[in-house]
Amino acid sequence: MKLIVNAVRWFVGVLFIFSGLVKANDPNGLSYKMQEFFERWAADGFLPELMNWLYDFSLGFSYITITLEIIVGVALLLGVWKKFFTWLTFILIVFFSWLTGYAALSGKIATCGCFGDCLPLTSMQSFIKDIVLLVLVIVLLLGQKYIREAYTKAVSTLILLVSVILVVGFQWYVMRYLPVVDCLPFKTGNNILELRQMPADAVPDKKEYLFTYEKDGEKQEFDMNSLPDSTWTFVSRRDVIIEKGYNNEPKIKDYNLMNDEGFDMTEAILGSDDEYYLFYATAIAANSAKWAADFKKIYQKAESEGRMIYVITSDPDGAEQFFNKDNNYDIPVYSLDAVSFKTAARTNPELYLMNGPVVKNKWGKASLSKAGK
Repeated sequence: MKLIVNAVRWFVGVLFIFSGLVKANDPNGLSYKMQEFFERWAADGFLPELMNWLYDFSLGFSYITITLEIIVGVALLLGVWKKFFTWLTFILIVFFSWLTGYAALSGKIATCGCFGDCLPLTSMQSFIKDIVLLVLVIVLLLGQKYIREAYTKAVSTLILLVSVILVVGFQWYVMRYLPVVDCLPFKTGNNILELRQMPADAVPDKKEYLFTYEKDGEKQEFDMNSLPDSTWTFVSRRDVIIEKGYNNEPKIKDYNLMNDEGFDMTEAILGSDDEYYLFYATAIAANSAKWAADFKKIYQKAESEGRMIYVITSDPDGAEQFFNKDNNYDIPVYSLDAVSFKTAARTNPELYLMNGPVVKNKWGKASLSKAGK
C-alpha cells in the first residue's frame, strides 16, 4: 500500500505541476476559457449578475488557479503538510471534475483548457482525465499515513515560497513578452491564409434535416424523404448530427480584417508578396499613452524600410482617432472581431512582421522598443 500511495502521489504531483506550467505559459488562454464558462452560465440564467462580475476578474482567477495548481503539485512531491494539501488537492479535482463534466455532458463548451492550447483536449477527454485523477486523489486521502516528508518543514517552506515567486514571475513575464512556447495558430512561421482554409483531410458532420410543418393547428416533423403535400405550411427546419466528423474546422476561424466600409480585406492584405507590419491594438484611449512613443519609432522604421504598417483592432473608432486624427499617421485601420483579436494578440498592443501571409516575427507590448530599433 505504501508503494502504491507514493507512486500515486508522484504521478498526481507531477501532473499538477505539468498542467499548471502549460497554462502558466499563457494565462490569458485560461482567462478566456473562464470567460466562456461565465458567459454561458449568465446566458442560461444562472446568477447572471454574479457571472458578469466574475467575468471581469477572470484574469486574476487565472493567475490564482495556475499558481495554486503548481504549488499543490510541488507540495505533494515534498510530502509537506500532507493532510492540508491532500484535502486541497481533493477539493480542486472535485471542482475541476464538475467543470469538465458540465462541459462534456451539456455540450455547450467544446474544450476545457486543462492543458492550455499546447495540448488541447476535448471536454469528454478532460472529464475522463479528471475522474481518473479523482480516484487517485481518494487513494491519497485514504493513505495519508504512508506519505513522508522529503525535507524538513523549513526547507519545504522555502521551496514552496521560491516556487510561488517563480510561477508568479513567469506569468508576469509571458503577459508582457508573449508566451515562451507559442502554441497558437498565429505563431512565427505559420501561414495565416492557409490556416484559414478547411483542412484537406476534413471529414464533415453527417446531418439529417428535419422539417416542421403545420396543418389544421397540428405541427408535425418530416425528414427529407417524407415531405408533406402543399396543404401543409412550413414552420421551421432543424439540423440533427447523426455522425460527427473530424478535423473539419480551420485552425484560424473568423479572422476577417474589415475596412470602414464593411469589406473583408484579409485576402488583399495577406496576399501581398511584400514584408509589412500588423500592429494589433485595442482599448486605444486607455492604453495608447503607454506605447505611443514605441509606435512612433516603429512607424518611422517602417517608413525607412519601405514597409506598410496596418493597424488591426477591435476598437476601430478609437484607432482612427489616435492614429489618423490626433497623430496624422495616415495608415490603414482594419477592424477584427474581439474574440479573434484575443487569439491573434496575447498582449495589447502586439506587433507582427509579415512576409506575405506568413508570420515572420512577433513582439509583445514589453518588447516593442526592440522592434523599433
